Amino acid sequence: MCGIVGYLGQSEAKSILFEGLRRLEYRGYDSAGLCMISPDRELGCIHSVGNLDSLERALEGVDLPGMVGVGHTRWATHGAPTMENAHPHLDCNGDIAIVHNGIIENFLQLRAELAENGHTFSSQTDSETLAHLLEEHYRGDLAQAMRDGLKRVEGSFAVVAVHCEEPGVIVAARRGSPMALGLGDGEYFIASGVPAFLAKTRRVVYLEDDEVLSVNGDSYRITDLDGREVSHEVSVVEWDIDAAEKGGYPDFMLKEIYEQPRAVADTLGDKFDSSGRISAEELALDPATAKGLRRIVVVACGTSFHAGLLSKYLFERWAELPCEIEIASEFRSRNLVVTPDDLVVAISQSGETADTLAGVREARRRGASVVAVVNVVGSQMTRESSGAIYTHAGPEIGVAATKTFTSQMAAMYLLALYIGRLRGVLSDERYMKNVEELRAMPAKMEEVLADSGPVAACAEKYHGAEDFLFLGRGFGYPVAMEGALKLKEISYIHAEGQPAGEMKHGPIALLDDGVPVVAVASLDSVYEKMISNIEEVKARGAPVMAIATRGDDEITGICDDVLFVPETLEVLYPMLTVIHLQLLAYHIAKLRGCNVDQPRNLAKTVTVE
Repeated sequence: MCGIVGYLGQSEAKSILFEGLRRLEYRGYDSAGLCMISPDRELGCIHSVGNLDSLERALEGVDLPGMVGVGHTRWATHGAPTMENAHPHLDCNGDIAIVHNGIIENFLQLRAELAENGHTFSSQTDSETLAHLLEEHYRGDLAQAMRDGLKRVEGSFAVVAVHCEEPGVIVAARRGSPMALGLGDGEYFIASGVPAFLAKTRRVVYLEDDEVLSVNGDSYRITDLDGREVSHEVSVVEWDIDAAEKGGYPDFMLKEIYEQPRAVADTLGDKFDSSGRISAEELALDPATAKGLRRIVVVACGTSFHAGLLSKYLFERWAELPCEIEIASEFRSRNLVVTPDDLVVAISQSGETADTLAGVREARRRGASVVAVVNVVGSQMTRESSGAIYTHAGPEIGVAATKTFTSQMAAMYLLALYIGRLRGVLSDERYMKNVEELRAMPAKMEEVLADSGPVAACAEKYHGAEDFLFLGRGFGYPVAMEGALKLKEISYIHAEGQPAGEMKHGPIALLDDGVPVVAVASLDSVYEKMISNIEEVKARGAPVMAIATRGDDEITGICDDVLFVPETLEVLYPMLTVIHLQLLAYHIAKLRGCNVDQPRNLAKTVTVE
């Protein structure tokens, strides 16, 4: 969750580290800090509580020389956001500085043992334990101390360390949390996310679990915890730093909402051959394997779970396979009944989501095939899955997922169509009809975005409400869930997403004239039932805002407000209707004075369980 940056080169580290942290600010912002090795081999550290503006003020007028250093933005887990708990953390002697993402599960045991050996601690964090553990094992070689110390650690970590007695060395390691090395011209960058150094280099090496990276001024070396050397190919990142800037928009979130047509077009663009057939060799699925599948299990968290919920309907309709949708944190905690005849589909924007990654590993251990749907090439989940579909959304900086969600939906449409064809369920005519309309989605999404004025008007009308109810049926239900999540994430308004048919089983008790209801009511097979549900809401005095199909005159007569989308196939309406809900949440949050890019208590990539 937190942001990590490390630098070793020929330039002053202070500005490079701070710039890198700015690019990772969306990952954590409770506190922040920098630490450099000065020319006279002393560690110079600055900490602050709050976001990076606080750290910037703390750095004003402070001389922090050095060409080797580490930086961190923290999202608190162990210990409150205080100066004492801010990273980087030092050992007892002030010789070692570390920054850490993840959770050290046995830190209390390690801390007690280290205290018995004379170590004193100055924070409540589990992370500080790593600094003292390195001190305990240090014998003149920081990389070896890292290998020896981490053998004692249970849990997840991405950790970077420097030692003032080795001023030309920086060391890093990972387990369960992302870590990448950027290869510059005579300089090296280490970070928990590629945007931190993308302005400097696109050449990247990704660390695997339980690997230790050691960098000096001339080279780098990667080993396992036993010291055996390993090698990885150098990847070249395709997108550049301009893609991670706001591009004239007031917020990253709004920019990313408007980038959705391009993101979906790019996701679809490389998946079809010249005849319109889906080309997906990377999935490692053939007709015999597809026909032998017993079921599909979709595993995801948060917004990705809503994309998975949509795919449940798609797999059942197009592939005629039973499909279960699982929240990843619950999936791996049960006595799983998955077999080699099951296909597990894991959805994760980052490809590093801890709970989803743990589910992937457990499914693979039990013999199931796993397809990862991710936005980050080279991420851990793709390396541990038997196949992958990449969403080409580019970097998403806003914490609340927008373009990655619609790109995930596009990927799930492709996967369901592909498996349906392999199994012989979809006729040529039915298949091509869906493909043609799917490929028309980016243009229709542009139409929705071009007419966003009514959404802003609805936000002005309802932004004072403290409770919202989102309703949907069939393919509208995942959209209702996502709309409620977006609103609560960035505006802090209590919102629930419910199947409209469940309203009479409890949620209807919440309704009065102060609870706006958002109804996803496109012209589809459950439209008449949705109209009945809307009438029930109106009878309780609650105002209703509908997301409906352009030209639907009936619904305008019964709802207080209506936002329209172009007509499409029933299965594809979610690609259009969700845009209005994203914009509604955005405008309400802005009217309430909320930071839409960095909502409180949330982080972009959840790498702890």
